[in-house]
Amino acid sequence: MAEPSAPVREMFDAANFATVTSLDEDGSPQASVVWARTDGNDVVFSTIRGRRRSLDFARDPRTAIAMSDPVGPYRHVEAKGTVTLAGDPGGALIREMSQKYRAEGRVGEKPQVERSIARIVPERVVYYGAASTD
Repeated sequence: MAEPSAPVREMFDAANFATVTSLDEDGSPQASVVWARTDGNDVVFSTIRGRRRSLDFARDPRTAIAMSDPVGPYRHVEAKGTVTLAGDPGGALIREMSQKYRAEGRVGEKPQVERSIARIVPERVVYYGAASTD
């Protein structure tokens, strides 16, 4: 397990959008933009149970997640690892993320939707901290 550095944690804990990949049944990558944050050394995000991403992770937990700083796009982080899924029946994580990213603690009410917490245990973390290419 790789331990994220302080700048990596700072990027994931800010309201930056991340792109996470899962692997489809045929092995092709599928990328999705997610809200994310750190939890200890792990990266967590919310997903809907039964959707493609969660089905992909249940079958093959390998993943990569990447994020760049919108203010300084040459500041970039990527992590590779494995995902575990745990139930989040009350949707606490997605409400927390909604507060972080949109300054509102609620998400469109969908009582029929079951949410899961996707937890990435990073095996490799790479951080590029260049301010610019000049």
